[in-house]
Amino acid sequence: MREIDETVGLTGHLWLQKADKPFVGQDRIRLLEKIDQLGSMNKAAKSLGISYRSAWDAVNLINNLSDAPLVEKASGGKGGGGAYLTESGRDLVRKYQFLQQEHQSFLATLEEKLGDLSGLENFLDRVTMKVSARNVFYGTVSQVSNGTVHVEVTLTLKGGSLLKAIVTRRAVDSLGLREGQPAYALVQAGSVVVADDMAGFRVSAGNFFKGTVSRLHGGLVNTEVDIEIPGGDTISAVVTLESAQRMGLQAGNRACVFFKASQVILGVR
Repeated sequence: MREIDETVGLTGHLWLQKADKPFVGQDRIRLLEKIDQLGSMNKAAKSLGISYRSAWDAVNLINNLSDAPLVEKASGGKGGGGAYLTESGRDLVRKYQFLQQEHQSFLATLEEKLGDLSGLENFLDRVTMKVSARNVFYGTVSQVSNGTVHVEVTLTLKGGSLLKAIVTRRAVDSLGLREGQPAYALVQAGSVVVADDMAGFRVSAGNFFKGTVSRLHGGLVNTEVDIEIPGGDTISAVVTLESAQRMGLQAGNRACVFFKASQVILGVR
C-alpha cells in the first residue's frame, strides 16, 4: 500500500505542471474529494490505495496550514474514520478544480509561444524545498525579541496560540523576519513531549500547549499521538508504547504537549 509523500513542499510551481504530471498538492486534493464522496477516512484511504495513517497525516497537515479546518471528524461513522469536508473544504476543492482546467488551457497557450518548458520545470523541481518534519504550522510573526546572538521569534497561529522559536540573529536577517510577516514553523515529532493534563503543570520549555488527543497510532515500540490544540492545529508526537499505556492515552483525553523554542525551525516564502 503506497503512502502519500510525507515531505511538505513549502514552495511550488503550479503554473508549470503539465496535464501528464499532477499539480502540486493534487494527491491531497484527491483525498479531499474522496472524503467528500464517501464520508469516511477509512474508505477514502482504501479507494486511493493509501494507508489510514497516511490519510490522517495528510489531513492534519492540510488543516494546520489552512485558515479554517477543511476536514472534520464525523461522530458515529461506519467502518471507522468517519469524516466530512467543511464548507471551506468543499470551496477549496471547487476552486482547485476550476484552477486546474484554466491552468491546462494556459499551458497550451504558453507552449505555443515559448516551446518546450521541461528545462525550466526541471530547474524549479530542484529548487523546490521539501521538509520531513511531521509538524508544520503557519502563522504570523507577532514579536521579535532581539538578543546579542540569538533572537526569540513569536508566531501567532490561526487559533491565537503563540509558538516561540529561538534562532540566530543571522537567520533573522537572512529570512527577513519582521512583525506582521507570514512564516512557517517546523518541529520534528520526536522533539515533542506529551504529558497528562495536570493542573498547575509547569515546564521550562518555551512552547507549552494543552489540547485533546485526536488520534493514536500504535506500533510495537512507539506510539504516534496527535493532539489538537485550540484553533484546530494538530501537534504530532512520538512516545514509547509503555509511556502511552502508563498515561492511559486515548482519543478524547486531555493532554499537554511541549517542546523547546530552540527545536523550532522557521521558514518563509
